[in-house]
Amino acid sequence: MTVQGTLVTVDSISTADAPLTSLPRPKRLLAACLLACAGLIAGCAGAPVQEMSNARQAVRAAEKAGAAQAAPELLSEARVALRAAESHLRQGEYRTARDEAEQARAKAVEARRVAESEHQPPGT
Repeated sequence: MTVQGTLVTVDSISTADAPLTSLPRPKRLLAACLLACAGLIAGCAGAPVQEMSNARQAVRAAEKAGAAQAAPELLSEARVALRAAESHLRQGEYRTARDEAEQARAKAVEARRVAESEHQPPGT
């Protein structure tokens, strides 16, 4: 039995060439489990590129909105979380990096919201 990408070979029967229903029941179950595990691993194993990008953009947007003056604590927390995410990313700790990046983004979005609400004229 081997797993290569999305191709699973079980005792010389390739699931790419034969439908799963043609396999005996235990082998069908095994093939289905392997495919499910491969999908889960593929979804979690990659670097959190999008999350990191979202966090960086959110911090920049908060800075541009004036969060350094309006919400310095929130902006600082966002920056700290982003630096932690970058550190975890360099160490290959992708799940922790993803979590930190999401926290950084949330803090930065909140800091931006506070900054923008302070810059709006009263009554709007």
